[in-house]
Amino acid sequence: MTLAGTVATGPDLLRLLVVPVFAWTAVRDLATRRISSSVWIPLSLLGTAALVWDGWIAWNAGQYAWSYEFLLPTAISLGLVVPIAYLFWWIGGFGGADAKALLVLAVCFPTFPEYTLGSWTVPLETPPLGAFSFTILTNAVLVGVVLPLALAVRNAVAGRIAPVMVIGWPISWERIPDTHGSLLETPTGRTRRGLDLDALRMYLRWRGLSLADLREHPDRYRDPATLPAEPNPPTDGAVSADVSVRGDGRTLESDGDDTLPTAADDPWGAAAFLDDIDGSAYGTTPETLRDGLEVLVTEETVWISPGTPFLVPVFAGLVIALGYGDLLLGTLL
Repeated sequence: MTLAGTVATGPDLLRLLVVPVFAWTAVRDLATRRISSSVWIPLSLLGTAALVWDGWIAWNAGQYAWSYEFLLPTAISLGLVVPIAYLFWWIGGFGGADAKALLVLAVCFPTFPEYTLGSWTVPLETPPLGAFSFTILTNAVLVGVVLPLALAVRNAVAGRIAPVMVIGWPISWERIPDTHGSLLETPTGRTRRGLDLDALRMYLRWRGLSLADLREHPDRYRDPATLPAEPNPPTDGAVSADVSVRGDGRTLESDGDDTLPTAADDPWGAAAFLDDIDGSAYGTTPETLRDGLEVLVTEETVWISPGTPFLVPVFAGLVIALGYGDLLLGTLL
């Protein structure tokens, strides 16, 4: 918020410290899909300090500034953006880091900042009344809508025409262990909700095997009798996880216990894996895991969806909001 006759208030200048941190989280989210919760704590404190500072300036500027330039947009930011972030996290639309990022933005940017750069004053487009954090969110959604279109064009130019061309692309099976996203194929055809590749890494680490091992001896490892007697920690499936595998990483053969499930009962030991791990493998079911494994042990190239790390469009939405303003407002006008 900038009161009449000022160029940029102290709170607005303080808020600029958020930008490089969000740039780092966007890069980190794109590379690892993992953001430490500790990142959001100092940003929350910074946002709270700027909010209190803003409130003190508005209070001393008079009733209009307090009510309309501070209190109302702050109420919209905290009363609208915060519930939206929580709701989308609760229904699974956002990851935990995405929701926390929006909560931080609601605290850090409740009012519209204003900065003068030479003869330019930014943002250029500002609604007559609104919360800056909501503008960041709508900008991020618009950026997120454009990304599938760009992906479709990229696939079309490369001659990769398929129903899933707006959400993914084909890669070699050898890249799967180091790739984030989800499989878009099953033994019966393409799907939009295939095996999560983090869950695949959890399964392979639990068994102490590589994907190359499964491809070399699929008939053997399809039999749950070859599950390890002492499974390894599955980790969280991150590519960069610190993996410690017992022994040489090979499975241990069963001693002939007839009570063990057979390949017909539990192919690949998928159900046994999900029953054994502490927690969920990103909502993966035994059927989804089995279908993904059947594809990955036979196909040389598979379609995957990298997903869109939401912190990337959120950072883009923040930068656009600071420079241009409200994309939706500019489009409507």
